[in-house]
Amino acid sequence: MKRIKVLGSGCRNCEITAKVIQQAAQEAGVEIELEKVTDIAQIMGYGVMSTPGVVVDGVVVHSGGVPGPDQARAWVTAGTESADA
Repeated sequence: MKRIKVLGSGCRNCEITAKVIQQAAQEAGVEIELEKVTDIAQIMGYGVMSTPGVVVDGVVVHSGGVPGPDQARAWVTAGTESADA
């Protein structure tokens, strides 16, 4: 299961980012654990200065702006292709 964190203050763009990721995971049939991180100290601990930020399995993969559906799909499916083989 992928662990994904959306970093941000809880603003509209952060909420949209979380929804885009949830929808991508659902469409791909991939189970994820999605956490919203709003604590500024935690966000800065990832080195993210522009939100929303996205962390997948401990690695920052995006910051600043809402990611597109294709980006989110790539994050949730990365490394899962051979899991069912």
